[in-house]
Amino acid sequence: MTWTVDECDGCGATFDTENEIHNEDGTTRPTWKSLQCQTTVPSVLAERINHQHQLPRVTPGVFANAARSTSMKVLVTGATGFVGSSLVPALQAAGHDVVAMTRDASSYDSPSGVTVTEGDLLDPATLDFSDGFDAAYYLVHSLGTGETFAERDRTAAENFRAAAESAGIERVIYLGGLGEAGDDLSEHLRSRQEVESILTEGAYDVTTLRAAIIVGNGSASFRMVRQLVERLPVMIAPRWLYTECQPIAISDVITYLVGVLDHPETAGKTYEIGGPEILTYRDMLERTAAILGKRRYIIPVPVLTPRLSSYWVEFVTDVPKAISRPLILGLKNPVVVTDDSVADVISVEKTAFDDAVARAFGGDAGA
Repeated sequence: MTWTVDECDGCGATFDTENEIHNEDGTTRPTWKSLQCQTTVPSVLAERINHQHQLPRVTPGVFANAARSTSMKVLVTGATGFVGSSLVPALQAAGHDVVAMTRDASSYDSPSGVTVTEGDLLDPATLDFSDGFDAAYYLVHSLGTGETFAERDRTAAENFRAAAESAGIERVIYLGGLGEAGDDLSEHLRSRQEVESILTEGAYDVTTLRAAIIVGNGSASFRMVRQLVERLPVMIAPRWLYTECQPIAISDVITYLVGVLDHPETAGKTYEIGGPEILTYRDMLERTAAILGKRRYIIPVPVLTPRLSSYWVEFVTDVPKAISRPLILGLKNPVVVTDDSVADVISVEKTAFDDAVARAFGGDAGA
């Protein structure tokens, strides 16, 4: 049986995997229940109530296949982050036994049925992956810790690799960043690629998904875009505003992350993922402003470097400079998909940029 996907308009409904409806063909489907609004979970159409639910759009076949696959025991590191907090319930919805790792279990409100374990990738003594995991997701990023973030990322990846090897984990799935390797690559993107290199040296198979800006509520990059649009009626346009980028909706990222787990042929391979459009950062600012119902003026100043522009971004937005500065410095590098081979394995109805933005804004769109 193929399930279709529904979307919420912001009422806060999601599905209840504990109280399923049994179909005549022996399959089951979840029922709806009210939870915190804008929970990002790949969902199936259960009971059509009086409106659409705002949940990610995915190709039905992907999660129909996942539901029929053998249930795996999966460890998710970085479970409380922007991507991890959406991935954990998605994996659970796909029928997997999910263990979410966080440094402080008491501060994590986990979905019902998800096991929580404590561990700090910077402290190898706290890492114990010997609980029979079939696969592990690596979603940890030290951006926001200051100038030593690259060193911390390196240490965390090395500690994870050692713990995963010791436990005999066979598959690791890593979400990295797009960007051509080279001397001109920003420190942020270099660090993403270095982590990928460290992980691939382990005695397990790594599937890497490389993405550019992820559009969704909770994304630091997109938060900068939104606040610049909201707070600056006139914007100075540095050179990086004309750099090409291929933003992708968080719902599509989750679809790929869950999808590769169900396809063993993706083990040991690297895939690039992106949305349906290649845009400049100026395009993204202007279209985001239009969705918010605002008119913004952009004045080209080509001599303004990314480093100089990072100072006014810090002044205008509330994104901590330890996060905003590395991100801004990385905007000089084009981040577009050059190899779409992932489409041969996972079919995704890619979410348009405007739709992803409107979904991230929820009720604020057009305000």
